[in-house]
Amino acid sequence: MANLDKYLTIDDLMKAARRRVPKMFFDYADSGSYTEQTYRENTSDFSKIKLRQRVAVNLENRNLATTMLGHPVSIPVAIAPVGSTGMQSANGEIKAARAAEKFGIPFTLSTMSICSIEQVAEGTTKPFWFQLYVMKDRKFIERLIDRAKAAKCSVLVLTMDLQILGQRHKDIRNGLRAPPPITPKFLFELATKPAWALGMLQSKSYTFGNIHGHVSDGMDLASLAKWTGTQFDLTLNWKDIAWIKDRFGGPVVVKGILDPEDAQLAIDHGADGIIVSNHGGRQLDGAPSSIRVLPEIVDAVGHKTEVLMDSGIRSGQDVLKALALGAKGTFVGRAMNYGLGAGGEEGVLRALNIITKEIDTTMALMGERDVRNVGLKNIYSNDLLKRQGY
Repeated sequence: MANLDKYLTIDDLMKAARRRVPKMFFDYADSGSYTEQTYRENTSDFSKIKLRQRVAVNLENRNLATTMLGHPVSIPVAIAPVGSTGMQSANGEIKAARAAEKFGIPFTLSTMSICSIEQVAEGTTKPFWFQLYVMKDRKFIERLIDRAKAAKCSVLVLTMDLQILGQRHKDIRNGLRAPPPITPKFLFELATKPAWALGMLQSKSYTFGNIHGHVSDGMDLASLAKWTGTQFDLTLNWKDIAWIKDRFGGPVVVKGILDPEDAQLAIDHGADGIIVSNHGGRQLDGAPSSIRVLPEIVDAVGHKTEVLMDSGIRSGQDVLKALALGAKGTFVGRAMNYGLGAGGEEGVLRALNIITKEIDTTMALMGERDVRNVGLKNIYSNDLLKRQGY
């Protein structure tokens, strides 16, 4: 493995991952739906927030640790659920979970992971979080929740914004599939990415581990893909939070909130927290960036529940800007994927170290010693803020 210390930014890791990972899988992690407007604005809107520099402040004994949903974290960051992570690097979900465990932050496993719940539990020593898509086959979903509970998953992240799949042009053009179709084009690409290909020989799974073998006996990969594509539940509603929470028996956090009314409805129906997220710009193209709507959602429900934020975090500065606008913690998905593609478990650790260094240095230059004290006082009024006077 190459020396990862040479990568100084998440963008550096992204470029390295692009060189190492087959195009269809890199593009899956690095794309949005339709025109990708929301995908782009998730990151560009962060640049409109200006940090307030303070000097001549005692900066000794700085603290980056806090809590997310009552769980101690070394930095206010968790790893977001990302589908097909195991196609960025062999056993990618296990590698990312181990990196998160070493770093002292939560790892969230996607329903659409390559490694199964049980494989990740076997490969780690601490509880992780599990993200749930609700499908029409409720018996399967009940079993899936039970499996997460048996694996001692400590938080269930209920994604509400994927009742129907936003069209991602790159995935269609690339013929995305897990496992990939063995075509002359793909074989030629493998010849240019031998490290990835050799690593994949060690993979514990080559398709969706939480689904394959758990839906019905004798289901082949073609029928599995067809089943999955037609299973997202169009009738999903707020009342579903109750039976999911009762079945799981632990905290349930609702992900995919972009509107204050939806935030209130989630709380009214029992959500233990919300994640402001537009699915990384992969669902409703033309929706606002997560950071743009964060302040009004915090205003509406931040005094009632914990508001977390996802979509667009690429640096420690982004983390601090989200905290300044009221988030209690953030999630990184693509930053994790880039690290994983660039260098496996060590690459994920490198991504987390980059973000941590940026949080620490930037917070100090803002004149703060404790990340828990970051707030509106640390940024200037800007076009993302409806509130004035800062």
